[in-house]
Amino acid sequence: MASDEIPLSRPDVTELEIELVAAVLRSGRLALGPMQERFEQLVADRAGCEYGIAVSSGTAGLHMALLALGIGPGDEVITTPFSFIATANAILYVGATPVFVDIDRVSLNMDPHKIEQAVTPRTKAILAVEAFGNPAQMDTIAAIAGKHEIPLIEDCCEGLGGSLKGRPIGSFGRVGVFSFYPNKQITTGEGGMIVTDDDRLADICRSLRNQGRGAKDVSWRNPTGAWLEHVRLGYNYRMSEIHAALGVGQMRRLDVILEGRERVARRYFERLIGNSDIIMPTISPYTRMSWFVFVVRLASDFTAQERDRIIADMRRHDIGAANYFPPIHHQPLYRELLCDAPPHLPVCESVSQRTLALPFHSQLTDREIDLVIQTLEVILRREGLRRM
Repeated sequence: MASDEIPLSRPDVTELEIELVAAVLRSGRLALGPMQERFEQLVADRAGCEYGIAVSSGTAGLHMALLALGIGPGDEVITTPFSFIATANAILYVGATPVFVDIDRVSLNMDPHKIEQAVTPRTKAILAVEAFGNPAQMDTIAAIAGKHEIPLIEDCCEGLGGSLKGRPIGSFGRVGVFSFYPNKQITTGEGGMIVTDDDRLADICRSLRNQGRGAKDVSWRNPTGAWLEHVRLGYNYRMSEIHAALGVGQMRRLDVILEGRERVARRYFERLIGNSDIIMPTISPYTRMSWFVFVVRLASDFTAQERDRIIADMRRHDIGAANYFPPIHHQPLYRELLCDAPPHLPVCESVSQRTLALPFHSQLTDREIDLVIQTLEVILRREGLRRM
C-alpha cells in the first residue's frame, strides 16, 4: 500500500475513544455492562427514540427487527434494490420474500408511487433505506406504511445524525437500525443499534440478541439464575463493552465528525459542480444530509464499462474509488432466486452503472480533495472519455 494513498474511507478515532476503551479493559467487565447502556441511550436520544438495543452489526439488527415483527415464510417485504446486500439478505434470513421496487431518480431512495403499487395482501412490512444518508421522502413512505397498516422498518445504517423537516433519521419507522462499520459516520469497529419507541419490540430484541434469554434481558444489573433460562430461539448478537466504549466516544464527537464530513462534501461540490460529465447529489432544502459516502454519477452517455475503467485507473493512482451500489437483483444469488420473474427496474439499473464513489471521510484535506478531482479529470481526458 502506497504511503501517499488516499483511501475511500477512514475512521475518525481520537485519544478520547482510546481512553474509554482502555478504561473498559482495566475494569474487567467486557460484556453486558454500563458502557453498552450509555451508548444505547446516546444513539436512541439522537434518533428521537425511547429505546436503543446495541447489537453486533447492522445486519444482525435488521434480522432481529424482522423476527421481532413476526415476519416469516410466505410474507413479502417491499424493499430497495439500491443498497448494500444486507438489506435484502435479512429478509431471506427469516424466510420471507423481498419485493424490489424502483428508486427515485433524484433522491435514490425508493419511489413512493412504486411502493404503493407493490403492496399486496402478503405485504407484511416495508424496509426502506436512506441512500447514502439522504432521508428524502421517508415521511411519505412512513405515511404509506401507516395507510396500509404495515410496519416500516427503517434501514438507517447510512444516516446517523441526519434529519428531514426537523425529524431525525431513525424515528420514521416502527423500528430503525443503524450500523457502525468503520466506513460509517461513527464506528464501533463492528456493531449496530436498533431504535424504537415500542417497549414490547425492544424487549423481544433484547432477548433475541442474548441467546433468547428472558425478555427483560440479563444484564450487569441483574446477574441472576435467569442466565441459563431461555424463552425463545435467540442469537449471539450482543455488542461488547469494548465496542460500546468506542461508540460512546464517537457519539460524544458526533457533531464534530458530521461537520468535518459536511466540509468535505462542500469542497467536492465547489470543485465539481461545473463539470458536465458529473451528476452531483441533489439535496432538498428540507433535508439535513448525514454524509455516509460521496457518490456522484457519470453523465447518461457513459457506459458501465467506462465507469469501471475510471475506477480501476483511479485505484492505480492510489486513490480509492468504488461503484456504490450494484443492483441487488443483479447479484448472482438474487439472479438465481428470481430467475422465474426477474424485475426490470430501469432507474436503479441506469443509476447503478454510472455511480462513482470518491474518497470521503472527515479528515480529508482540501489538498487531497483537489488531487482526487485533478486525477479524475486527467483520467477522463486521457482515456478519451471526457465529453467536450
